[in-house]
Amino acid sequence: MDDASYMPMVNGMVSRSRGGRPPSTVYFFRPELMKILNIYGRMVAAGEWRDYAIDHMKEQAIFSVFRRTSEMPLYRIIKEPALANQQGMWRIMGMDGQVLKRGRDLATLLRYFDRQLVRAVD
Repeated sequence: MDDASYMPMVNGMVSRSRGGRPPSTVYFFRPELMKILNIYGRMVAAGEWRDYAIDHMKEQAIFSVFRRTSEMPLYRIIKEPALANQQGMWRIMGMDGQVLKRGRDLATLLRYFDRQLVRAVD
């Protein structure tokens, strides 16, 4: 696929930067980040998570969750707009690199953590 035919999808809409070129970096938009930080805050309050990191790269944005700062991330919430038309641009990956959940809607995807939250409260 050449650069001229590549048009990334953002919220179901074709996104172009100035000059008709695709954006150079993928970012979380404010509503997306607020949904992620909402579940993050609930898990911190339950004592399950302690730290996070956000990475913005050329083809994906990653929100990594840690139990301790010095460890590998427990979970990575990944936004990859290039996959929006295939299996959905959102996915949750576990510590071992396994895809735990994949989808098109972030709110639905984040419900994956509700099970851990219920378990943490018990």
